[in-house]
Amino acid sequence: MTRMRTVDAAVLILEREGATEAFGLPGAAINPFYSAMRAHGGIRHTLARHVEGASHMADGYTRAADGNIGVCIGTSGPAGTDMITGLYAAWADSLPILCITGQAPVAKLHKEDFQAVDIASIAKPLTKLAMTVLEPAQVPGAFQQAFQLMRSGRPGPVLLDLPIDVQLAEIEFDIDTYEPLPVVKPRATRAQAEKALDLLARHERPLLIAGGGVINAGASEQLVELAELLGVPVVPTLMGWGAIADDHPLNAGMVGIQTAHRYGNETLLASDFVLGLGNRWANRHTGGLDTYRAGRTFVHVDIEPTQIGRVFAPDYGIVSDAGAAIDALLELARERKAAGTLPDYSSWADSAQHRKARLQRKTNFAEVPIKPQRVYQEMNRAFGRDTTYVTTIGLSQIAGAQFLHVYGPRKWINAAQAGPLGWTGPAALGVVRGKPGETVVALSGDYDFQFMIEELAVGAQHQLPYIHVVVNNSYLGLIRQAQRPFDMDFQVSLAFDNVNTPHDEGSVAHGYGVDHVKVAEGLGCKAVRVERPEDLAAGFAEAKRLMAEFQVPVVVEVILERVTNIAMGAELDAVHEFEDLAESAEDAPTAILALQD
Repeated sequence: MTRMRTVDAAVLILEREGATEAFGLPGAAINPFYSAMRAHGGIRHTLARHVEGASHMADGYTRAADGNIGVCIGTSGPAGTDMITGLYAAWADSLPILCITGQAPVAKLHKEDFQAVDIASIAKPLTKLAMTVLEPAQVPGAFQQAFQLMRSGRPGPVLLDLPIDVQLAEIEFDIDTYEPLPVVKPRATRAQAEKALDLLARHERPLLIAGGGVINAGASEQLVELAELLGVPVVPTLMGWGAIADDHPLNAGMVGIQTAHRYGNETLLASDFVLGLGNRWANRHTGGLDTYRAGRTFVHVDIEPTQIGRVFAPDYGIVSDAGAAIDALLELARERKAAGTLPDYSSWADSAQHRKARLQRKTNFAEVPIKPQRVYQEMNRAFGRDTTYVTTIGLSQIAGAQFLHVYGPRKWINAAQAGPLGWTGPAALGVVRGKPGETVVALSGDYDFQFMIEELAVGAQHQLPYIHVVVNNSYLGLIRQAQRPFDMDFQVSLAFDNVNTPHDEGSVAHGYGVDHVKVAEGLGCKAVRVERPEDLAAGFAEAKRLMAEFQVPVVVEVILERVTNIAMGAELDAVHEFEDLAESAEDAPTAILALQD
């Protein structure tokens, strides 16, 4: 056995568990842990500017690739409370991140010591485990349990709080005999798969719903194979977007009251059976449940038992990892295909594609200031199939989901359920860490961008290049639109005349307030401003050139018209289309399918 400090043992465990990417800020109560990382040398650490930003970086890193677990580290007191939003975002979307905080000495925890807070109690509702480790000898076991919990069942975050005297204490520890604890995930039985497939086969117009659980399970290829064997259209959720490529002939489009396609909604409403795989029935996907459920039979597969029936009672539920359930269904589908007993759904699948080629929104607007739809049209042209998009809530996210295209798993990285403003920038930095050398494009409205804007300096310091498209209407656009039923436009404008910005008669950006180009440059990044639709292509090309040359984040600020209402509604059959719909292929030139009558 070897005698060492608990923090040295913890760092060795991080390495053994494969969690070698950390984001955080040092401080007095966590400095022993930092000294252990420095001595070890195998944990890469990215210095954030804010601990909430560090937690979102860890989240983005986790989402970037199968098997990743990002680590966020901070000192005692406010560092832990700053992490709470990051824990919430990870918890809501079922993502494992490990947050490690320093803490006051054990003997002072009840004395209201400087920056001593019961962070474990605060974090408990948003984690699979939140623990202040009071005994040094418990540290290895706490880390071992943390990794098991993060990976087992429904994935999620863990917080470990380490008092400084516990960090400095010495224990006996042998990393050579350390073994990760077994990961436990429920698996669908053959009988359950048979029941689900039998139910599907009794219907004429079935759909598969691909949720985030398919992405988490690394089962996208198997999902596509299952859809192809059955000949059944697939609807990805916002968290499952990319599980099947947008241009696959069985991709029926997204469904919902905001982040959805017209053709996706129409196909769902025409269906008579829905098999949900690793999805939550989120309210932005379903809208009103009476409309969503009417005339349809539902089978729900989820890794978490309490998710079955949480939103509504399905006709049949299966507690299983999405990948394991797909594997079981695949085995049966292959057998039935060979026996010639699978129903023929080709006409139904063709009808979904017909809707996809007919029900499109217009994107080809030429107005100045720029309409946001044109921005996403030009992004489709500028960025290739291998692009990874990163975004959070806002009209930018909603419109982006309506108009952008995604072609593979983990190519759309989105804080879906929690949707904290400010998540996009730091999460994108984490994604860049997780996808070195790949093209990462973040999408923000101006308000999301201004939250945690300081994290741009992290990208400059650590040379983490990505493109950040900021669609600037100088408004809290989604909140403004949500205020329409109240007949108000109250406290949602970000506009003001910036006294530091010279008045340029050729510019349309007067009164748009914050000069994002100057801020980005002041933080060590590059920036481009685009004010006219015909300049978007050149702006994106310049951003790619600057990113390649300087290896820093590049901001593309697009000056939008102040007010645009993006299509949404309360019911799938009552989505309000505020703008003109596409009437010809020229109206939507980057649509997946050319517009047809």
